[in-house]
Amino acid sequence: MVFPSAQAPHAAHRRARNDGIDLLRGLSILFVVVHHLALKFRLPLGPSLLGDVLPERIVKGISFNGYEAVFVFFVISGFVITRRSLERYGSLDAMRWRHFYALRAVRIFPLLLLLLAVLSVMHLMDVPTFVINKPGQSLPGALAAALTMTLNWYEGRTNWLPGGWDVLWSLSIEECFYLAFPLLCLVLRGPWRVLALVALAMSLPWTRAALQGNEIWQEKAYLPGMAAIAWGVLTALAMQRVTLPRAVARGLGALGVLGLLAVVFYGDVLWPLMHDHVMLLLCASAALWLAAVHGSVRAVPRGFGWLTQMGRWSYEIYLSHMFVVLAVTPAYRSLANGDMRWTFLVYLPVLLVCTLLGGALHRHISTPAARRLLPRQTTATPAGAL
Repeated sequence: MVFPSAQAPHAAHRRARNDGIDLLRGLSILFVVVHHLALKFRLPLGPSLLGDVLPERIVKGISFNGYEAVFVFFVISGFVITRRSLERYGSLDAMRWRHFYALRAVRIFPLLLLLLAVLSVMHLMDVPTFVINKPGQSLPGALAAALTMTLNWYEGRTNWLPGGWDVLWSLSIEECFYLAFPLLCLVLRGPWRVLALVALAMSLPWTRAALQGNEIWQEKAYLPGMAAIAWGVLTALAMQRVTLPRAVARGLGALGVLGLLAVVFYGDVLWPLMHDHVMLLLCASAALWLAAVHGSVRAVPRGFGWLTQMGRWSYEIYLSHMFVVLAVTPAYRSLANGDMRWTFLVYLPVLLVCTLLGGALHRHISTPAARRLLPRQTTATPAGAL
């Protein structure tokens, strides 16, 4: 899944943010947070008074598309990192792999290591919902998996980890893809590279369907997630030398929005017809939106600034939001004595706190780490992760 980049402190030129991309990021992280809060064993919207007012399709669409949102993040990640690599190196053939890895490490690891340290302390202190206690799981095992890009595989072999750990499954997929990406660019050139990426992108429905029988591994396997990233990479390559006429860009953007809305709110209709090809529709729709907005310098309409801000801090929000969700859930249940009618009142405050926490982490962890660790000759920002 992709996240906002920390600014390079000695950059000669600071690239303006693309509000269209940040808007899609913001919507994606919004769906992730709401999904984790809306699970039936936490604070679902369905039994609330709001659930009595809104159509069931809307409630379910808002509540249960966090997984799909992560795949949208994957597409954004492939697009943004490829586009910035083209800007830095001129072409993927000229990619400097040591520099590429340094940028990825600076973006990912400062906050990841802090998160793992906090989660470890909470486990050792026996904080409820943070203790790793399922058969076959242990704190050393979870730490090793998180640091070796195998946490998704670890969960597939054992079971779900506590919520604060579980979010790291998507990071394992992204890290693994970007470990291989420079090697792919060095080994495969020109059309061969494109053909390999097309094959990977189009494989998504089949690689996902082949894993039926293990729900956790089917959701978190490497190849389906990497296929989504490949959609973003291909989109960036296609848009490298293309300036779309405004009418064409608007048309592509509208198609992308329609596809995303169809998956989110009519998934129950699409899945029986398309099965795992729904995920292909999701990735293609996200790619269409990115193609439509990639050259735009227009700001989003007034009133959406908070959503683009969530997009800019989405990596930090993604890694930290479960602390808020897991604190609010028992607090509400205790205060409300199990009355689920008012759960909808919790959502806006939770989103606000998650956003403020993400912003604080961005300002005090991610940005200082970039200033301290990035080389002075870096002239572009490191692209975000997950």
